[in-house]
Amino acid sequence: MSRVYLPSLGPDSWQASLADPVKHWRVGYSARTLAHSWEKANGLPFEVAAMFEKPAELLVALPEHKVPLAGGQRDSQSDVFALIRFGEETCAATIEGKVNEPFGPTVGEWFANPSNGKRLRMRQICDLLGLDGVPPLDVRYQLMHRTASALLEARRFKTDEAAMIVHSFSPARMWFADFERFAGLFGMAARPDQSVAIVLNSGQRLRLGWATGNPEYLSQ
Repeated sequence: MSRVYLPSLGPDSWQASLADPVKHWRVGYSARTLAHSWEKANGLPFEVAAMFEKPAELLVALPEHKVPLAGGQRDSQSDVFALIRFGEETCAATIEGKVNEPFGPTVGEWFANPSNGKRLRMRQICDLLGLDGVPPLDVRYQLMHRTASALLEARRFKTDEAAMIVHSFSPARMWFADFERFAGLFGMAARPDQSVAIVLNSGQRLRLGWATGNPEYLSQ
């Protein structure tokens, strides 16, 4: 994977980085909607900036950023990885764009009859998240590995905190209950358009947030 990133020429520049540039680039779906929202903001979208208690500034955004995890060749690919400055601190954030698409398989579905590679990956993720073992089977696995990716990149870039933010454009807030369930693993009470933060046993600070995007981008 190349470590060289080129400046974006607009929303269509994001399409080439998708796993399936044809199937995933559709009006009203998360990849295209997210691209238009972030490009129009020319920085942090207002609702994402609102996840931070202090004025927040986007330092760099990397669409479809891949983070290697243990136990296999398939990386965790975030819709956006963002380095964010807020006040005198910095944050490494993975952004998960959503419209009506679900968060993928549950832990129970993904970890059924696990291979050695899956066991190794689950152990790494649980260690990063500060979990004692495999979480309840109804938790969405995607939320786990996206958050683990943020924690890994926060260590790599030596930021003050890591964040996993769901940037949702669903008017009905579809799948918020799954996010709320995940936040509950850390004793967090999730609320739409607010963030919550804790310090993990590792000493890393973790922020989780659900940001409601502007629905006007669903038609672009």
